Amino acid sequence: MVYEERNVWAGLIVSPIVAVVYVLLLMQQAGGGPLTATDWFPLMLWTIGGGIVGTIVLSILWGIIAGMSDPDGVGRSDIRDRDIGRMGARVEQAFVAIAGLGVIVLCGLAADAFWIANTMFAGFLVAAVVGGVARAIAYRRGLV
Repeated sequence: MVYEERNVWAGLIVSPIVAVVYVLLLMQQAGGGPLTATDWFPLMLWTIGGGIVGTIVLSILWGIIAGMSDPDGVGRSDIRDRDIGRMGARVEQAFVAIAGLGVIVLCGLAADAFWIANTMFAGFLVAAVVGGVARAIAYRRGLV
């Protein structure tokens, strides 16, 4: 498994965990009350930051383990990696655009900031997971 593919898998492992942690912490904070009454902003920022740090740490640890078995190929990447990265970015972009449209609609309806921010958060999460899945499939089956 090449460096870039390991990073894709690290993101696919961490992203769902981050989503579950955020929802659980949000529900705990709400305590059965309205979600819009929670102090969601710092919770969301810490969760996003934790997800970024978690992905980086997992990638580093996985790279160290891979480096022990193949020291010469641990950081190697080629044009195929770049092409797969571009394809994954295009897939992600589509989902971010859909989330952006949802945010625009919510703004037009004067929705609470909680719903607007969480729609974008969910859009970023879905984009990251779907883009990661597209990249992982491309690494296993190749680009068409």
